[in-house]
Amino acid sequence: MYDVIVIGAGPAGASAALFTAKAGKKTLVLDSDQSITKRAWIENHYGAPDIAGPDLVETGKKQAAKFGAEFVTAKATSLSSDGTAVKVETEEASYETSHVILATGLSVELAESAGLNIVPGTEPRVKAIIEVDAAGKTSLAHVWAAGGCAGTSLHTIITAGDGAKAAIGVISELNGERYVDHDVLKK
Repeated sequence: MYDVIVIGAGPAGASAALFTAKAGKKTLVLDSDQSITKRAWIENHYGAPDIAGPDLVETGKKQAAKFGAEFVTAKATSLSSDGTAVKVETEEASYETSHVILATGLSVELAESAGLNIVPGTEPRVKAIIEVDAAGKTSLAHVWAAGGCAGTSLHTIITAGDGAKAAIGVISELNGERYVDHDVLKK
């Protein structure tokens, strides 16, 4: 059983996985390899020079893997919560976790089939999003959402930050106290 399953490995998902794995949480990322970022050219992502979207996605995945996040290329096909555990199924496997972070970009199909509250989109050309509270919690117990699918601006820097925000919320909930991750320079 995993502590956290992140669905999607674009900027929001990889950022969430980076934080949860670095916090010592057993993290699995299920990625269908359909990130909209893979079609982007990015010149406004703080800390990165001009970068191709596929390179940014790979960099994020490598950062999360450095801290132990596991990656599986698979499309999540169903999601259900019994109030304490969340079950995620793909076409080939089934996984259990205590928390899920949906980072599915423009897609709300999985969330909708799981019965999450879906509302009209807030960004141009985004038809629908998952309804979340300020922390990223959805209407289904232990299921969070971050990035474009949660109504955040589709700019990569913003979706990455939203993934980190949701991860901090999940880690805090798992730990039973507010989690803070501040590294300091090594001398």
